[in-house]
Amino acid sequence: MLVNVVKKHHFGHNICYCFDRPFDTSFCCFVGPCFDPVSTLFRPLFSPISDNAGGIVEMSDEPQRVRDITDELDAVGNTTKAATKGYAVGSASLACFLLYSAFRDEVVSLTGGQPVGPVDLSRPEVFVSGLMAGMTVFLFCSLTIRAVGDVAITVVEEVRHQFASNPGIMTGESPPNYERCVAIVAKASLRKMIKPGLLAILSPTFVGLFFRYFGEDPMSGPRAVCSFLMFGTVTGVLMGLFLNNSGGAWDNAKKLVETGFGGGKGSATHAASVTGDTIGDPFKDAAGPSLHVFIKLIATVTLVLAPIFVRSPGQQQP
Repeated sequence: MLVNVVKKHHFGHNICYCFDRPFDTSFCCFVGPCFDPVSTLFRPLFSPISDNAGGIVEMSDEPQRVRDITDELDAVGNTTKAATKGYAVGSASLACFLLYSAFRDEVVSLTGGQPVGPVDLSRPEVFVSGLMAGMTVFLFCSLTIRAVGDVAITVVEEVRHQFASNPGIMTGESPPNYERCVAIVAKASLRKMIKPGLLAILSPTFVGLFFRYFGEDPMSGPRAVCSFLMFGTVTGVLMGLFLNNSGGAWDNAKKLVETGFGGGKGSATHAASVTGDTIGDPFKDAAGPSLHVFIKLIATVTLVLAPIFVRSPGQQQP
């Protein structure tokens, strides 16, 4: 991914030189994946198809050998999905690289040609902003993972209530109320994302405004925002790769144990792998993919709000 950033930057710079625009990297970010669209689109579809096939096989009382085949396909699907999420992380990082450059150019145009200058870690606003960006990424992951756990508990309680109030569900005499469970998940998925969404919007805004009014010079606000973008992007990319890969590994570890490895089903190894899979699902399906959106959102917010981060040279500190 690091090699691709350098290659695409120089390749796009040579192509877009005649346009005199800071869009050289973006040109290759969008054109590059177009050379392999079929593979990129196929990989994320393989996993949910095989996973749903396994669920259908289990509910339709098919022989165990059929379930074993779908489990193997699902394990392959988890691997292809993790590889595809790697493309997503790379795309997000390249997009943030472009938006970071666009933000610096926007500040230059707003200040009448005054550059932001180097982002020096020895400056207090740069160090504090970078530290806050790293903490914000971990807080964002915590909110998304906690949201999955809270909603899962609510669904379990609803399922237990249906089993207790309608014993015919266990014997197959009456169907369960699927609509109720779907409604719980749909409503909670929107409600639980309010805090992470506000965090992504308000955190860079707070950093930029705080150091605009309390910074040492007029460029303290933009410089602090640049530090926030740099540290937030780097931490978010590394954290996203970790969550995507570790979540898929935990899921596949459970499937491996269920084939008989380490004692098979009912063993202590299987109980531990189920616990790992419970953690891995929100890792690879919620927190990991959400970080792609998070790092692009903070970069977009800072670019849009760039005018409010710049303090005029004649403006005094409060």
